[in-house]
Amino acid sequence: MSAFSLHGLRPAALARLRALRHAGRRWRLWGVLLLVVGVMLAVLVWLARNHEIDEVQRVLDRDNADAAQVLRQGLARRLQDLHGLASTSTSAEDWTPAALALLDRHRDWLRLEWRDAALRPLAAIDSPYYPAFLGDDSASHAMPEQEVAETCAAARKLGGAAYADSRFARRAGGVGEEVMELCMVVQQGQRLLGYMLVTYSLGGLLDAMLAPAYTQRQSVAFTQLDGTRLAVHGGARRGARLFVSQHVFDLPGNALVLRMEGGRQTPDVLPNVMTALVTGLSIALVTVLVLLARDFRRRQQAEAELAEALAFRKAMENSLVTGLRARDLQGRITYVNPAFCAMVGFEPDELVGQSVPSPYWPPEHAHEYGQRQAVRLAGDAPPREGMESVFMRKDGTRFPVLIIEAPLISTLGKHSGWMGAVLDLTAQRRAEELSRASQERLQASARLATVGEMASLMSHELNQPLAAISSYATGSLNLLRDDDAPPPGATLADVRTALARIAEQAGRAGKVINSVHDLVRRRASTRQAVAPRALIEAVLPLVQLQARKLGITVRVHCPDTLPRAWCEHTMIEQVLLNLARNGMQAMAEVPGPRVLTLRVGAAPAPHRPQLRFTVADTGEGIGEEVGRQLFTPFFTTKAEGMGLGLSLCRTVIEQHGGALAYAPQAPRGTVFSFTLAIAA
Repeated sequence: MSAFSLHGLRPAALARLRALRHAGRRWRLWGVLLLVVGVMLAVLVWLARNHEIDEVQRVLDRDNADAAQVLRQGLARRLQDLHGLASTSTSAEDWTPAALALLDRHRDWLRLEWRDAALRPLAAIDSPYYPAFLGDDSASHAMPEQEVAETCAAARKLGGAAYADSRFARRAGGVGEEVMELCMVVQQGQRLLGYMLVTYSLGGLLDAMLAPAYTQRQSVAFTQLDGTRLAVHGGARRGARLFVSQHVFDLPGNALVLRMEGGRQTPDVLPNVMTALVTGLSIALVTVLVLLARDFRRRQQAEAELAEALAFRKAMENSLVTGLRARDLQGRITYVNPAFCAMVGFEPDELVGQSVPSPYWPPEHAHEYGQRQAVRLAGDAPPREGMESVFMRKDGTRFPVLIIEAPLISTLGKHSGWMGAVLDLTAQRRAEELSRASQERLQASARLATVGEMASLMSHELNQPLAAISSYATGSLNLLRDDDAPPPGATLADVRTALARIAEQAGRAGKVINSVHDLVRRRASTRQAVAPRALIEAVLPLVQLQARKLGITVRVHCPDTLPRAWCEHTMIEQVLLNLARNGMQAMAEVPGPRVLTLRVGAAPAPHRPQLRFTVADTGEGIGEEVGRQLFTPFFTTKAEGMGLGLSLCRTVIEQHGGALAYAPQAPRGTVFSFTLAIAA
């Protein structure tokens, strides 16, 4: 019986033990919650107390700033009254009553003095509202003459008034106070007439200018920058905490500190504790309700989010124009989106589950694609690297694509396959071909337009070598005639010289014609390594042709040691010619020396060095309004221009991987420059 009872009590004891464990766990959770609430209450009380302390300090700072503004306005009004005294009183008899009236109005003034331009006293009067200062045998109330001279010199330098440093003036009876002198310049136009000296009482300044609202709740004092107290107004207030506010009171020639001290009661703790307690309990109640509601809604929310995510994914897949293809680690297709199916012409059932070779692989590239996929599946290829390829539609047509693949990572962080994005490049390639053909047509049109402009110059330029050839030929015939005796002094060397001049002039004419012929002739756009000097010399005859007509000097700086440029030389020659012609046209109407400079040099680049070609002119320069539209197609400032020259030049340079830019040249003119890659 006892054994049966013991055996029957074991499950009950185990259940009670489990219940006690669960109860202990719940009490621990409630203990943590109570601890969090207690910490929040303490933080709230501390924050509320600090907020009230900061608010008291802000009020004191605001009062201090307002008091400083009132003092500045009062000093400005007194300076105006002093100007009025200087302008209305021209003699000592008129000055004394007016000065006495000002002393009666401004009780913070202790003394007024009127001095001439040499700082000699003309008149002086003391305020009748203050006790007399000690005589000269002790410490006189008057400021030393050296300080007077320095203060008035500072006022004269500032063109108005200047304040001297404060000093302590002793009075009869063993008392004294801090005073401060002001020196104001009196002048008529640029003529110096004299000075007005005012002695301020710092304590009287605070008493006269500050309303009782500033001194009833706190004390106001002037102190030096090092903290030495000079004058105090208002009584010290007692409190559990002392609040201090300091404001630098900057005057011309002197700087003081306006200090306010207020004794305030510290904020009450009990209201803050009650507010924090109610807030903490509310937070605890809301937290418990939120936890309970979250437990009930967790499953429904998860199901709703899953359905929404699936619907969003489906809508996104159907709206994409980019083909998506997923493969597992063995290379089998596990997923394709509608855009990929429309791209290759196969249905999803025909693609999913297919391995190597894929149905959209061209048969002639199947082996190559198989090797590439093996490299990808082995993990040797870098992820997210675009690769161009060719796919085959179901009808057998080929089309170019760009494939970007990234690894598929499961929620457990395991690599489960590859996701590829496939872009159809057919439209892009077609647009590139159309753009390339359009650029070539524009280049050809620009070359023909340039030849048309050069035709009139060629007719004039070719007349000179042809006329020279005719003259040398006639002279040679005269030297070789048989019927008469040769002219005196004629030798075979003269004939040779004439024939050499004929050959030279014929070569000159040939260079001009060949340059125009090369410019018009449409050659294949193939890039090659070209010496920079060869590019310059190819367009130099045409440039010099126009330069001689306009009276422009052409200078070329191109060292022979420069490396070769990797470019299509016909296009670069067209760019050089356009920039040179624009520079010469900019100098056509400019007086003075006109110089066109063609320069080639090395230009540093982040990855590899480049060559910099520079075309500089001494024209009028380019304005800011024109500069903003300089490279805009069909924008031109010339009546006969088409506005395509600089736009085509920039396009050509950018196709070569360089950049075309311009900058002003000192003292006048513009510098156009572009860069080209150096041939490997």
